[in-house]
Order: sequence, then C-alpha cells, then structure tokens
Amino acid sequence: MSQRLRIVPSQFIVEHLPNATLPEDDEWIAMVRAPEGLTVVREVPPFVEAERWVGFYADEPHSLDTPGMLAAIVGPLAETGIPVFVASTFHADLVMVPERQVPDAAAALKEAGHQVAQSA
Repeated sequence: MSQRLRIVPSQFIVEHLPNATLPEDDEWIAMVRAPEGLTVVREVPPFVEAERWVGFYADEPHSLDTPGMLAAIVGPLAETGIPVFVASTFHADLVMVPERQVPDAAAALKEAGHQVAQSA
C-alpha cells in the first residue's frame, strides 16, 4: 500500500508525565491519558536538550476504515530496526522516528514503495 509521505519540518519531544491528568500548558500536539499517566507530544524548542523525533505524515488523507495504512509504514521501519512513536489523526498517522534515524527511515520507506519528500 504505497503512500506519499512528507517529512514534517518540526521536531518533537515525547514526554511521560506519570502523575498528570492534563499538561501544564496548551503547547502540545498530541496527548493520551492512560492509567500509568499522560503521554504528551510537543514541538521541541531549539534550546531543549532531549531526544528529538521527526515525523512522517501522509500527503493524502485516508478513511478510518482503510486497513493497513499504518502497518504499511511501520512494518518497513520495524524490519530495519527503527523505533517509532505514532500519533494518529482522523485523516492520517504522524509516524515519528528518532532524528538521528531519519535518513535510514526515509530509505526504508522508499525501498518499501513509498514516496518521501521534505515539507515545503
């Protein structure tokens, strides 16, 4: 299932807030509340020292009932040994990989038949 993906220009940080039910501010991109705490994805400011994640996002939306869209992206990354963190939206999935592995992730996705481009 080939997709046109773009590399999102922002870099992200993934935080685990074990004792929070809401983040302290509204500067988040995605959040999930679970029994073990809150997971928050934010754009990372340039001065913050943290593991940075870069996202791949589909150029074309797909229906929620279209099977295999996420698997088509994370499968080749898993086969290459690249970790992912995913934030799904109504239209597509933001598949994030560690910044240092973006070139390898892009190569694996292209080899799997996807088109990968930088955001304009």
